[in-house]
Amino acid sequence: MNRRTLLRAAGATTAATIAAGLALPEIAAAEGGHAPSQGEPDAIRRLQPITPPPAPITDEERLARIEKARRLMRENGIGAMFLEHGSSLFYYTGVRWGLSERPFGAVIPAEGELAWITPGFEEARARELIKFSTDVRVWQEDESPYALVAQILRDRGVATGRVGIEERVRFFIADGIRRAAPQSDIVLATPVTAGCRMIKSPAEIALMQRANDITIAAYRAAFPTMKPGMTQRELSATIATAITKLGGTSDGALCLFGVSSAFPHGTTKPAALKEGDTVLIDGGCTVEGYASDITRTTVFGKPSQRQRDVWDVELRAQNAAFAAAQPGATCEAVDAAARKVITDAGFGPDYRVPGLPHRTGHGIGLDGHEWTNFVRGNTTTIQAGMCFSDEPTIVIYGEFGVRLEDCLYVTEAGPKFFSAQSPAIDRPFP
Repeated sequence: MNRRTLLRAAGATTAATIAAGLALPEIAAAEGGHAPSQGEPDAIRRLQPITPPPAPITDEERLARIEKARRLMRENGIGAMFLEHGSSLFYYTGVRWGLSERPFGAVIPAEGELAWITPGFEEARARELIKFSTDVRVWQEDESPYALVAQILRDRGVATGRVGIEERVRFFIADGIRRAAPQSDIVLATPVTAGCRMIKSPAEIALMQRANDITIAAYRAAFPTMKPGMTQRELSATIATAITKLGGTSDGALCLFGVSSAFPHGTTKPAALKEGDTVLIDGGCTVEGYASDITRTTVFGKPSQRQRDVWDVELRAQNAAFAAAQPGATCEAVDAAARKVITDAGFGPDYRVPGLPHRTGHGIGLDGHEWTNFVRGNTTTIQAGMCFSDEPTIVIYGEFGVRLEDCLYVTEAGPKFFSAQSPAIDRPFP
């Protein structure tokens, strides 16, 4: 599930929540006014980074990505693509840049050298980061950055062609380019960016594997620290600390107790842990920018038969989705397989609750949620190299919810999980 939403819903560490862009009142509502425990459990304090350090993406791989983007641009009749701050800019160039009202970005043409635009006072820092091009164009505070983009398009011979705008480029920038290059046809660059990023390389999968290994190790360390009266925020903070000690960058963790576990993205109502509570934990981390996303559902104390029965249906649904995620199958077939198990057990149908109110899974990589999704109506064909979450949920408002989430990657021989599934409700780890 989306970590920014989860942080808002359930309250991770204050620093992580502020980093996600949430306001202090939201933090207070999510945390219920409770402060995290000051004592760090021994099991957490003893954690060390997983070794050896992960291998970052090489310049050679990034250059190959740019060449693939050029091929996809030619196939889709796009003459150039504009990228600003975000995961796609990092994917192709390795450059990270803070979000600002001052446009900074790159033009990748179908033919010719990359070109960059940067605010004048940022030029020195930009040149420290920029690779793969010496064409860096500077705009001053009283000048138009969009005129520079238009000039780049003319210089690359695409002033009258189709110009792809990466989907997360902000409207005011896309509109500025449109006005400065009125002869250009501004279109979404998604066929290029998704066409590249949906298929992961072995190096990307290795980084995602490390992120998943760290998340599972953090859960293993943090779960035994649960105790009566613990708040959702306290458990979330413990998991975040464990992830950091193990060498990941924490995205925070959604921790839900009791009836709150039925809310897929949490609730603003505070909760303290008590015997018999369903405990749902959805978290992850990043390694070199690549994400994990893992959910475990267990019970604090002895599960009731009702909790066991619903949990078992959820596991069967997750298994059905995994079995359906074969190369050549459609994404919607995966959603249908999981949903059938849940519906046959008497829940639903469709998106009705009690039942599964959302898609079965989402793409994952540099973004926690990216192309493409296991959802009805998505006829995209599954290919080797694609990565997804597998997370059907059973929501029963007023009682509890169960979600089991493990991410998978697709090989020529079929899907493989990054993390070992939960064997049983009272045994979240093998």
